Amino acid sequence: MPLVSDTFRSIAADVLSDNWGTLTRHRFSLRRRDGTWDDQTREVYDRGHGAACLLHDTQADTLLLTRQFRLPMQVSGQDPYLIEVPAGLLDGAAPADRMRAELMEETGYTVGPLEHVTDLITSPGSVTEYLACFVGTYRRDNQVGAGGGDATEGEDIEVIHMPFDDALAQVRDGRIRDAKTVVLIQELALRRLIAPAD
Repeated sequence: MPLVSDTFRSIAADVLSDNWGTLTRHRFSLRRRDGTWDDQTREVYDRGHGAACLLHDTQADTLLLTRQFRLPMQVSGQDPYLIEVPAGLLDGAAPADRMRAELMEETGYTVGPLEHVTDLITSPGSVTEYLACFVGTYRRDNQVGAGGGDATEGEDIEVIHMPFDDALAQVRDGRIRDAKTVVLIQELALRRLIAPAD
């Protein structure tokens, strides 16, 4: 982050918490469109960047998804068991390499080529994270491990093979609400919509 620019001037940065991620309170001055400077205070959470991937079995027309407990949803009074695409933090690895490791850890599946779709910014108002989003294909016989996540990190991940039409319906009616998952399912739906006729 530049300390001084044409529109931004940092005043102070105070670390409030440095456990799993880093929560910092920033005081800064921001130049408004009318040219005046406005002093502001915001908190920013930095937990690193991540990767996410939607895998599609083209023969069975199913998607490889997961379901797991998410504490923030429990705290906010929502259903805490979210349906999601496999995802994880990069921890210094290249996004595609980390995604392959995460797929094995969460689902037990190995995959062929992964196609990078976009780098998705999930919550720009308070979180620094971006997610490198991928799509790829899988087959049921590609499973070589148990999956389920890393139990030492408290993970207990259910693997789901969901028909594409069911997944799209769940996006539409709100049963699938995780942003990265919604975006990647809609990406597949758009590809089908604009695919040339055979």
